Amino acid sequence: MLELASDIVARATRLLFTDHDGSALWTISVGGRVVGSLVCEAGAWRLSWFNGADERLVSYAGPADGDVEALTAALGTRLGTPVRLESLPT
Repeated sequence: MLELASDIVARATRLLFTDHDGSALWTISVGGRVVGSLVCEAGAWRLSWFNGADERLVSYAGPADGDVEALTAALGTRLGTPVRLESLPT
């Protein structure tokens, strides 16, 4: 139940931050370990991966265009395990 509430809050926060001032930041985590980030600055979206991130994620060449839910699903499918994006204040 707590995870459902957390997911709802995370989704609402994503929407608020992307509409707030045109910039936003998300961490990308797998199994509780942060492996990368998603940044939006002035409408430009950029994925960055940390050292040790799984090559299946690092080699992702699909869109990073503001549909955070679709990106989360695509990365999770690519990796074969759930991927979590959490928005952070910028």
